[in-house]
Amino acid sequence: MPAYVVFMRDKTLDQSELEAYWEKVKGTLDGRPLKVLAAYGKHLTLEGPDVEGVVIAEFPTLDEACDWYESPAYQQAAQHRHRGAVYRGLIVEGV
Repeated sequence: MPAYVVFMRDKTLDQSELEAYWEKVKGTLDGRPLKVLAAYGKHLTLEGPDVEGVVIAEFPTLDEACDWYESPAYQQAAQHRHRGAVYRGLIVEGV
């Protein structure tokens, strides 16, 4: 069953840290079976506070999504994201 990683950026704190994250995150995706479905395109907030941007990626399974997120390579890259912006993130299993 597919799983979706969703990140919502609430507020940018340091653009240079985000740029470092975007450069480093690319290497964490190599060889991973994922499909990016949305990445900072136009969005319409229907309820709740607006966000600056949204990323949605599809993995074949919840385990594969968790494996990527918890990997040392991604966690190292994510430190730049944490310093660069306030994000909300989640993994949700599809139907």
